[in-house]
Amino acid sequence: MTDNAPNLDAAYGIKTPADNQRLYADWAESYDANFAQAMDYVLPDAMATAFIAAGGMAPVLDLGAGTGLLGTALRRQGLLEIDGTDISQEMLRVAAAKQVYQRVFSGDLTARLPVADASYNGVISAGTFTTGHVGPAALDEVLRIARPGAVIGITINAQHWQSAGFAEKFEALTPQITKFFLQDVAIYGADNASEHKDDIGKIALFQKR
Repeated sequence: MTDNAPNLDAAYGIKTPADNQRLYADWAESYDANFAQAMDYVLPDAMATAFIAAGGMAPVLDLGAGTGLLGTALRRQGLLEIDGTDISQEMLRVAAAKQVYQRVFSGDLTARLPVADASYNGVISAGTFTTGHVGPAALDEVLRIARPGAVIGITINAQHWQSAGFAEKFEALTPQITKFFLQDVAIYGADNASEHKDDIGKIALFQKR
């Protein structure tokens, strides 16, 4: 990776959707090799496993699908009816080439997705709900597109759980959700030797009432 190539610290520095689009447009083609593989990024597999264990069913929408890492993990676990959406068209082109999604489409989760109400039995996301990317306010949009009884699973960087307002938002959503479960997971595997090797994420699993 060159010194001016996009990296994790640049991703953590994102402030707006426009910043997001610029960063990932530059990163799309090298993301899998220069981030996911180089950093031993295991969070998508952990999210997929937890979603299946919670009874997650298709059709599923992968929010912030990126290059399709989570979609690939879901396919390995036997889920075939998966759509993917992301704000970055460049990342979606990489994802589409992997042929793990039935369809991919551009969408901004901080606004309104081009999805009808109550469209999906499952909604899932890994690495998208974090400071500068997508905040807790977007959970209202997640619930809008989920069917009653849908299993929803998202990851949140642990350091942002309280500071970015996720804990407060989930408390406010109590009348709309059930079977809420929260667990800490490693974001990176044993092959990661970087300063981020011990970073922790939280997997939030719940159902729409």
